Amino acid sequence: MTAPGELIIEPRNGQPADACVFIIHGLGADGHDFEPLVPALTLPQDAHVRFIMPHAPRLPVTINGGMVMPAWYDILAMDLGRRVDEVQLRKSAVRIQELMQEQLDQGIDSQRIIVAGFSQGGAVAYQAALSFPHRLGGLLAMSTYFATADSIDLAEENRQIPIEVHHGNFDPIVPESLGRSGAERLKAMGYSVNYRQYPMAHALCPQQVGDIGRWLSERLA
Repeated sequence: MTAPGELIIEPRNGQPADACVFIIHGLGADGHDFEPLVPALTLPQDAHVRFIMPHAPRLPVTINGGMVMPAWYDILAMDLGRRVDEVQLRKSAVRIQELMQEQLDQGIDSQRIIVAGFSQGGAVAYQAALSFPHRLGGLLAMSTYFATADSIDLAEENRQIPIEVHHGNFDPIVPESLGRSGAERLKAMGYSVNYRQYPMAHALCPQQVGDIGRWLSERLA
């Protein structure tokens, strides 16, 4: 897997960034998929937030007949257990962690770094954030599942990380039961999780965007 780069959006007020939000896209998309989300969040004018949206490498995806497309890992079966290539998933998570470390090296406080992911990107976000050895500011998992719940090496530094899990009631791609199951697994592991469901399919909706904007503003105040 080669790293094809990332979309970086600097603070809109032209000031140096003092916080960073990673948004990890889903299968078949790229970092530009969430570019329109940034202005829609209506963060405070004095929020000096850098957004980093990495692009996934192109991989053959088994459930799509082996078609090569942007993917963080191969999905081997679409059953409720979501059999995935965990080696590839972990490699993608390490790449995200390396990007997070670059932000630390540039002077961003780890507690002002937030990791968000949608669908396949959410599974990577779970792995990257919960195993990262520096305390982070938050984890947002959208329309996704906790693929490595049985194998993840949890970092003690992020046992208290604020976690939001969002899912649509009418999601035909990743059933809402998988999103809820991920949240319940986290609670069983001792994490504090806020679970929100929305009347939508495999997407984002305006109510959710508002909730995300408020949550980010609180985390980065």
